[in-house]
Formats: sequence, C-alpha cells, structure tokens
Amino acid sequence: MLTGPAWTQKLRTEIGKAVIGQDAVIERLLVALLANGHVLLEGMPGLAKTLLVKSLGTTLGIQFERVQFTPDLLPSDVVGTMIFQPKTGEFTAHRGPVFANLVLADEINRAPAKVQSALLEAMQERQVTIGGQTHPLPKPFFVMATQNPVEQEGTYPLPEAQTDRFLFKLIVDYPSAEEESAMMLRWGQVTKQPALLPASSGEELLSLRAEVDRVHVSPAVHNYILALVRATRALTEGPVAKRHLTFGASPRASLALYQSGRALAWIRGQDFVSPALIQELAPDVLRHRIGLTYEAEAQEITADILIAQVIKATPVPAAT
Repeated sequence: MLTGPAWTQKLRTEIGKAVIGQDAVIERLLVALLANGHVLLEGMPGLAKTLLVKSLGTTLGIQFERVQFTPDLLPSDVVGTMIFQPKTGEFTAHRGPVFANLVLADEINRAPAKVQSALLEAMQERQVTIGGQTHPLPKPFFVMATQNPVEQEGTYPLPEAQTDRFLFKLIVDYPSAEEESAMMLRWGQVTKQPALLPASSGEELLSLRAEVDRVHVSPAVHNYILALVRATRALTEGPVAKRHLTFGASPRASLALYQSGRALAWIRGQDFVSPALIQELAPDVLRHRIGLTYEAEAQEITADILIAQVIKATPVPAAT
C-alpha cells in the first residue's frame, strides 16, 4: 500500500515543475484533498495561486474547471440552468462548471452574495439543484477559491456561511529571494512552459482516505481539539476579550481539526495524531471561523494573534 510520504513526494515533484516554493501551502492542499475539504487561498496577485490549483488538478489527473468570479456573474453561470429544447418541447438541465472534480473559484470575492451562495449546496451536500431536480456532483469534489486580501473596490465580503464551509483558509506569502530568482531563470522564456503529467487519480485519492481513517486519535487529543475550539467561543464572553471577538468557531472547526489532523499525520508517515499537529493546523482551520470586532481591527489584532493566545492558554495533554 502506498505510504503517505511516498504519495506526497510524487505529487510534490510533479507540481514543482510548475510551482517553485510554497511547500507549506502545497502540503495543506494535499491534506484538504485527503480530508475531503475545500480551501480558501488568500494572497496578493502574482503569487501563483491559480497556477498552483490548476497544477494540482493536472497532477491528480482529475477534471478541472475554473470560474472567474466577476460582479456580473450569475448563479446559473456556476451551477447551470434549464434550457428549452425546441425539438422535444421540453426543458433539460444544462450543467455548469461546478460539475467537475476540482473547481477553482477565482477571485471569489468579486461576485455578489447571490453568486457566492450558489456554491453553498455544492460545498456542503456535494449536490446542486437545477429546475427543482437534484443532481449529485462527481467524486471526488473540491472547491478551491482565491481572493485578494487588500483590494476592496469592486469586492464583496464572503458571508460567514460561505467561509465556514472551507476546511482551511491559507495565506499565500511572497517567495524567498532564492525562489524568486529560480522563477526568473526557469520561466524567463515564453517558450519554456511546464508540461505536467498525472501522478495520481481520483480513484486513488478516494482509496487513500481509508488509510487516513486508520490514523489513531487518542481520547486526550480528541478532548484537546474540543478545548481549543470551545476556547474561541469563551473569548466572546470575557470582559476584555469580547471587545475583540464577536463569535467563536463553529462545530465544523472541531470536525476540520479532527479530519485534517489525521490526514497530516498520514502524509508525514505517522499512525497517530499528536497535539503538535493540532497546534500546527489550528490557525489554518480557525482564522476564518472567528469574527473580529472593529475595535480589534483598529488595534491591528488579527485572528492569528487571538488563535495563538488560545493555543498558549489551553493545556496540552500529556503524552501517553
């Protein structure tokens, strides 16, 4: 049976033909695939977010569709609509780009809420409703969305119901000087473009999830996950901290830490989930699931700062 490190390495090698660096982000994307979760990528333009997701789809050998979110986009442009057939006199369902294994919602915050909400059913139930009929989505199915963190003109904030459906919110940072230099040397010629080959498949990915489910989560780590998530809710009740937080993480955060902890352990060749893995994943799982107040933003208190405080204040279970 294929091991986690071996599977990860063969995908990293192929993706590395197109994307230089971003090793931590790539690892989180693989964790999300194994945990059956969606990902929100946030970063400045030009950091290869779109290229990374497209390369991931090619490397996995699954169907990939990209939807460019714009202010004039309609929900039917995403999920599909009913089309009248003159020959039969009947309406038939025309399936939109959401009927793919990997859907890239590029610049998702550039479309209004009614378009963003078109993905809610797809992301949670893995199905869409067109003309009153329910259509299941292919397996596996993932939504990976990108957004710009600083540009506000012509953008719409994602509703909490939307962001809560993302397993991770990943921050894509600038490459190092060495990585940026390597990019110029490798892609300085327009004729020298990467040609990626499939290194896995959707069927293999689905089968590997059974291996991930065998990773052990001890009762102590189980309770530690609960303590971390519930601590974010407790912050909304404290006399000082409640000025910084309007709401804590939902139960989806507990499930996300549990599932992604198992997936990350398997990727790294471990057969159990440690508290250190949960601490490592906590910012990516929680940063989009807690609500900052205007006072916190004015004081430049970020979600990651509050999450770090929660991790520091929550007792770590002893090794057994």
